[in-house]
Amino acid sequence: MFGSGLPNFRTDSAAAAADNGGMELYQLKTFVAVAQERSLTRAAERVFTSPPAVSAQIKALEDELGVRLFDRTPRGMALTEAGARLLDEAERTLASASRMRSAAAQLRGAAQGVVRFGTVSDPIALRLGDALLRLAERHPQVTLQLHQGLSAATLVALQRGELDCAYVMTDLESVDGLEIQRLGIVDLAVAMPLSVAEADAQPSLAELVNRPWVGTPPGCVLRRHLDALFASAGREYQEAALADTEGAVRSMVASGLGVGIVRQDQALQAERHGELKVWNGWRGHTWICWASPPAARSSSAVAAVRQAVEEAWAV
Repeated sequence: MFGSGLPNFRTDSAAAAADNGGMELYQLKTFVAVAQERSLTRAAERVFTSPPAVSAQIKALEDELGVRLFDRTPRGMALTEAGARLLDEAERTLASASRMRSAAAQLRGAAQGVVRFGTVSDPIALRLGDALLRLAERHPQVTLQLHQGLSAATLVALQRGELDCAYVMTDLESVDGLEIQRLGIVDLAVAMPLSVAEADAQPSLAELVNRPWVGTPPGCVLRRHLDALFASAGREYQEAALADTEGAVRSMVASGLGVGIVRQDQALQAERHGELKVWNGWRGHTWICWASPPAARSSSAVAAVRQAVEEAWAV
């Protein structure tokens, strides 16, 4: 996701090692993130990718340079002596690349400004890292302020002018005062706590709706699917445990607080890890969408973000 078409910036000390390979800026960014965070997981969150991808990037960079950069310790990732020396070089290289991008942006009249960008809880599923990388390469003077929250609340914030654009998860094809563009489909599933599955691996819907459930606030796309599921069983959902983000539903189900509707890929991953069980009696779907007020079209910075997002989803 991060490896195509980036320029090859190298310091003199690293040039000899890189002459036969393709050292890239994203590898140096990942190296610096791991060095500063001392954790593959935290570094992955910082560069908007997964821990296995971060590990693979560090391994590729070590192979390229011919030195070991980190030792794994009980306290996290520790720089080796070689890694500590090369960290300064990496930081200088990234700073030089940033200055060069800024100079080029000024020459070509690139977009500039701050964009208040709403997101839901999973940057990988949103292809957020890919979009941000494209944006940084072309428009380094555009600064994003990321605001994470439930899609229903994000749509309201857009209508109030508190955000400029957003990723949202919704079934709606139109929202008053907003432009909605569907980017990709999201499959949904019902996830059960292990305690529920131990009593009955695949209960009937009539049995399942008698169990405690984890819901989200009214207006949320997951809540609409939950209400419809209960209605199909001739019941009305009674609000109990409440999650404030889509990702929190999965965590609360895994903690045993109740049954819940979650993204199918997250549910299946959690099931593989022995955290919960997927109920096979229902599947639903919704969409990841781009949303923005029509007035945002006049902003070159928002237009630049939208182009980066659309290209990330076109791949």
